[in-house]
Amino acid sequence: MGVGKKRPTLDTLGGGRWEKARAKAEKAVEEFAATLLRTAAEREALPGVAFPADHEWQGKFEAEFVYVPTGDQERAITETKADMERTRPMDRLICGDVGYGKTEVAIRAAFKSVMAGKQVVILAPTTVLAQQHARNLRERYSDWPIVVEELSRFRTVGEQREVVRGVADGRVDVVVGTHRLLSPDVHFHQLGLVVIDEEQRFGVKQKERLKERFRRVDVLTLSATPIPRTLYLAMLGARDLSQIETPPPGRHPIETVVAEYDERLIRDWIKREVDRGGQVYYLHNRIAALPSLAAKLRLLFPGIRVAIAHGQMGESELEDAMGKFVRGKADVLLCTTIIESGLDIPNANTIILDRADRFGLADLYQLRGRVGRALHRAYALLLVPRERRKGEAGERVEALRLHGGLGAGYRIAMRDLEIRGAGNLLGTEQSGHVAVIGFELYCRLLRSAVARMKKGEWRLPPNVNLRLDFLTLRAAEVAEGRAGAFLPAEYIPEVRERIEAYRVVSEAGSFKELGRIATQWRDRYGPWWVEVELLLAYHRVRVAAGLGGVTRLEIEGEKIRAWKGLELEMVGSKLPRLTGQTAPDKLGQLEAWLR
Repeated sequence: MGVGKKRPTLDTLGGGRWEKARAKAEKAVEEFAATLLRTAAEREALPGVAFPADHEWQGKFEAEFVYVPTGDQERAITETKADMERTRPMDRLICGDVGYGKTEVAIRAAFKSVMAGKQVVILAPTTVLAQQHARNLRERYSDWPIVVEELSRFRTVGEQREVVRGVADGRVDVVVGTHRLLSPDVHFHQLGLVVIDEEQRFGVKQKERLKERFRRVDVLTLSATPIPRTLYLAMLGARDLSQIETPPPGRHPIETVVAEYDERLIRDWIKREVDRGGQVYYLHNRIAALPSLAAKLRLLFPGIRVAIAHGQMGESELEDAMGKFVRGKADVLLCTTIIESGLDIPNANTIILDRADRFGLADLYQLRGRVGRALHRAYALLLVPRERRKGEAGERVEALRLHGGLGAGYRIAMRDLEIRGAGNLLGTEQSGHVAVIGFELYCRLLRSAVARMKKGEWRLPPNVNLRLDFLTLRAAEVAEGRAGAFLPAEYIPEVRERIEAYRVVSEAGSFKELGRIATQWRDRYGPWWVEVELLLAYHRVRVAAGLGGVTRLEIEGEKIRAWKGLELEMVGSKLPRLTGQTAPDKLGQLEAWLR
């Protein structure tokens, strides 16, 4: 698998050139990982801004909230304030569905920061969302001496210059904006809090650049569907996590249907929504095809009002199209993923996603979240060609269909983590190095750093590259002559528990740890299934290889190829061989040989 159109160079397995390439890639990725780890470690060690207890105005301001906060919201607010009052810089993730009250947590935290004389940055992924946040904040703070400004491409050059000056001299208390806030010309008078909304839309390097620049600043991240990297860091304990799972009163689940493209079906879906006085999002991500698609819709529905919106439009043209839809002057908004963030239109309760198989699971969930914000029942139609209903794309679409209930964002993110194995943890897959170092090694490095930070020294589990032709770690790859070593969903039904179990066993660095894990699993989940026994045996081989100094172990037929560094282990002048016929026998023999 190459990167973009570049084809990878094939090397002889076990050859010197391959080893050098692997070592180089591992070094490059470890350097990038080390930067992330160093930032996290420094944030733990450095004294941050220890905010005082709530200002006397805080209670009065919070009493103005027109809704009664849910128990989840109250807990998230309490946890966030407690973090802010500690000397250690906060790094908290607030996970909750669209409309569940994440923003209110941020609004109260920002108020607390301003009352303590510290400025606040609210970073949004799009100008539309930044505008919405600025408007909401001005409304909430209208009775209080708090200056809110917006910095985005929707402001003129002169206006941007004035906002930058106000931020630098302290006249601006809260500044809302896009990545423009990360520009070198933006300097802060006394920054205390950074809020990152919908962090899955920002690149890892953008977010780490922000944290590197403001290492002593409290960071609060909001997300409906955190990306696997963020979720895994929270699960590892490298980040603190608050979940808001209680839905607003009267909210209905979104009815989600997966189907092939069919004009009659599309016509029926649009007609149903328009007939009940509602509006429709029709998402098609090829900009060039939007005008012809709009013409086709007008032929199907004479008199229907169609607006077109995409990111390559001019600012005034885009605002005009969006404005028509917001004001109810258009029945259908034919658009690209520009609607993914920021639009809150209670009257739009049907969304049609063309070629849904081309989107990531978190993106699909975020797009579906554009509807279902009112008391009306909402509908989502995912159009997918029959041949794309299988494989990883099919798994993503099916996961969205199955998780149509309220508060599904966290479960979607967990499923995304399971499907992808959190392989984009570093966010640098384009470099081609992640495939070499592997996700598990990074997690071990990260966990090691966090553990050393919090509890003292942590022994890193052995890193061994295992390739066994008679065994697979994926259920989908089990075939005749190839046994499966994994945790069946029926054995550990809860996705989060299953991922946690995988993490624990992959980090075991001794036979004693593996024995303890095996006993725990048997006590908690019952007798081991065959696949579970094989998984435990696989990790015993991994530990035995690592403790014996073996860095790579490959089995092909009967042949055992084991490397210690660049040196291939031999028995006399021949490769050692397996005599076992079944997977358990072969694993047992391998473990005995390595020990």
